[in-house]
Amino acid sequence: MAEATVASTWQRPFSAPESIPERADVVIIGGGIVGASTAWFLARQGVQVVLCEKGHIAGEQSGRNWGWVRVQGRDEREIPMMIEAFRTWDSFGEETGEDVGFERRGCLFAARTEKEMDAFANWVDVAGRFGIESRLVSPDEIKAFAPGARVAWKGGVITESDGRAEPQKAAPAFARAATRAGATILTSCAVRGLETEGGSVSAVVTEHGTIRTSTVLCAAGAWSSLFCRSLGIALPQLKVQGTVVRTAPCEGVLEGNLFDSRVGIRRRRDGGYSVAHGAVLHHSLTPATFRWSFKFLPALMKELKVLRLSFGKAFFEDWERERGWKLDGVSPFETTRVLDPQPNPRVVRGIRKHLDAVIPRLANTEIVESWAGMVETTPDVVPVIDAVPQLPGFHLATGFSGHGFGLGPGAGKAAAGLLTGTDSGIDIAPLRLSRFFDGSPIRMLSSI
Repeated sequence: MAEATVASTWQRPFSAPESIPERADVVIIGGGIVGASTAWFLARQGVQVVLCEKGHIAGEQSGRNWGWVRVQGRDEREIPMMIEAFRTWDSFGEETGEDVGFERRGCLFAARTEKEMDAFANWVDVAGRFGIESRLVSPDEIKAFAPGARVAWKGGVITESDGRAEPQKAAPAFARAATRAGATILTSCAVRGLETEGGSVSAVVTEHGTIRTSTVLCAAGAWSSLFCRSLGIALPQLKVQGTVVRTAPCEGVLEGNLFDSRVGIRRRRDGGYSVAHGAVLHHSLTPATFRWSFKFLPALMKELKVLRLSFGKAFFEDWERERGWKLDGVSPFETTRVLDPQPNPRVVRGIRKHLDAVIPRLANTEIVESWAGMVETTPDVVPVIDAVPQLPGFHLATGFSGHGFGLGPGAGKAAAGLLTGTDSGIDIAPLRLSRFFDGSPIRMLSSI
């Protein structure tokens, strides 16, 4: 069995800090791609920033995702941020000396039906308005992009400027770059809650002590809603589980990213492929499912064919967590340092079946590792990047709904601008938290 290079991101000993700073200009909660890139942008501006991660940098979804860096198919509200993200993905290696495996090798969505082709044509119209060079492709052109594929697709859509990077490398690289720029990165350092003075944030309380600050960013991924709930802040968020596998190094039958309704495939830097099921997501019912059910109805209806619901211990675990905790006692963020769901064996078998059918030349290629991750999603599968008015000094950058890896550097720049009151050049008004409560229609224009 090959080395578990992906799982080694989170399957290693925890490293707690020997000490923590007494104060900071900004404290970031969460060491995923968004938190780490925000810290990097802030530190380069001379901001005294401390990032607190309860477990490992990239230990959860930021280290477990597909590794796609794409603008294709995104909600229009995300496109300006994604365009900005590409600028950082392009320049990050040269600026920092870090290798995150980023390459622009193209992204192809293939259609099995005419209905899918119609949707792709609509995307090409959207892309044109933003100057994105997406185009429809014929079955013959798909064969040129993915010469190993053997499906009678109707056609597809391709964005050749889209790319890929390695999730287990990216967020740690941003964290290291942030450290060199002056940030303090603390792992095994859970934030239990906040202290306030005069109704505004005055400090964060960690398991290792208190850090005085007036500005906090919650970029805690799937844990964000629970943390907000402890502060009396309503953040509509649910979790869905996805399973991914990687193959052993093998011949190159596809250099870019390929997705159809049954499988998603991308070439890896190590010579293998990361592969996911194109049509299965799992959601374990929790108290939040029922609390936010009405707001999530549009997403439920759109994802009905791919969503699998279950009821079990996750409901009672979340029920217990929501009962609250004291700031001088152990928090749920310490009892579960890494959210580490087990890959679904049935889904792994489905991935194997569909991979072999789509690219028969990979049929004898060994699957050497599988893993699962929890994707935090909002009702419209678009993130929240906003200041929270009922608690001055508290901000959110969360709810990326499976899009956060590619968007990460753009989100980091946008969040840094929000925290410092400077213009990042990215319009985050459509990403305000209040859109879920002010009567605005919940529009789901993309998917998880």
